[in-house]
Amino acid sequence: MQFNQGARKITGKPGAQRLKRLEECDDFRTGIVCFAVCLGLPTDESATQGDAMMSIGEEIFGHMPDGGPVKIYTLKNHNGVIAKITEYGAIVAEIHTPDRHGRDGNVVLGFDDLDRYVKGHPFFGAIAGRVANRIANGKFTLDGMEYSLTRNNGANHLHGGMKGFDKKIWKAKPLPLTGHEVGLELSCFSRDGEEGYPGNLTVTVTYTLTDQNELRIDYRATTDKATPLNLTNHSYFNLAGSGDILAHELWLDADHYTPIDEKLIPTGEIKSVKGTPLDFTQATTIGSRSNRTGLKPAGYDHNFVLNGGGKTLALAARLVEPKSGRVMEVFTTEPGVQLYTANNFPEPIPGAGGVVYPRHGGLCLETQHFPDSINKPNFPPVVLRPADTFKSLTVYKFSTQ
Repeated sequence: MQFNQGARKITGKPGAQRLKRLEECDDFRTGIVCFAVCLGLPTDESATQGDAMMSIGEEIFGHMPDGGPVKIYTLKNHNGVIAKITEYGAIVAEIHTPDRHGRDGNVVLGFDDLDRYVKGHPFFGAIAGRVANRIANGKFTLDGMEYSLTRNNGANHLHGGMKGFDKKIWKAKPLPLTGHEVGLELSCFSRDGEEGYPGNLTVTVTYTLTDQNELRIDYRATTDKATPLNLTNHSYFNLAGSGDILAHELWLDADHYTPIDEKLIPTGEIKSVKGTPLDFTQATTIGSRSNRTGLKPAGYDHNFVLNGGGKTLALAARLVEPKSGRVMEVFTTEPGVQLYTANNFPEPIPGAGGVVYPRHGGLCLETQHFPDSINKPNFPPVVLRPADTFKSLTVYKFSTQ
């Protein structure tokens, strides 16, 4: 038998006397209460019902080249929404949500096994850092000292370097289960000098699945030396579950964006989206203007300046897939969001559940500070100092229409 106590599974067979007491219960609901009594757990019926419906499970997802095991955790709410998260890269490997007809579907791009991630991938579902997005020429100056970072994107540094947070094994800890949410805390350590960054940095990311069909991502970090920090989750969403995302309709609460040069580095300007293919202040299909952004291959890879400014948790984006009726709303405390439409998939990628991901097979809404902020004094600052604690929150909320 298996029941959840907090976030950990209770497994094994109860003693004969306890089993007899359980069998004497009139129905399944009462049986759960009886079983709780046998184990000395809380007997409040509503709490017990909630705990029975919200669940978290764990299993071995695969093994690293050195033989070390890596776990994957399955979070499930009472509406049937499921999020699967692995210790490798703190990756969101799957999110299952129903469409308007109640049919389940996986709405993020990923793989069924660890080996596929280890061999390399376009940051599917991973935490990107120490600094997400690009740093021009892999260099910055902080407190009078120049630092050189790993260059892994031409001349630039991207998403933390050759071995960023997307390739770390995070330490996972399931959180106490409640009737309203189920959570998983993951933490990692980045040593002073790693990928060229200063400071010993400790990062904690907490994924929480709520009974409101929200996947909350809480970020916290501390350092012993001043360092740039810009964390994001790099999930690719496809609310149809397959095919491309060109018919998805996107609204962004962003009147401005940061123009980029030919190497995708911001020029430092902040311009209005009005009259450009980057105007999503009215819901617009992704594919209607994606071939007019100037990028090659065509599509979007742009940072938008959110009207909320990162001052408080605010609605930043709303994505709709008309055929399935699925809706995703994005709330964040970050000042920007990077829209990326999988322009650079060189060829179709075999993914989870046998689905093949074509070019434009998913889109990212990476809540963040602006790219190359460490080199742009007029952009929101990204320096974390020893006396401070980095805190950020992003929420992805799923529904149908």
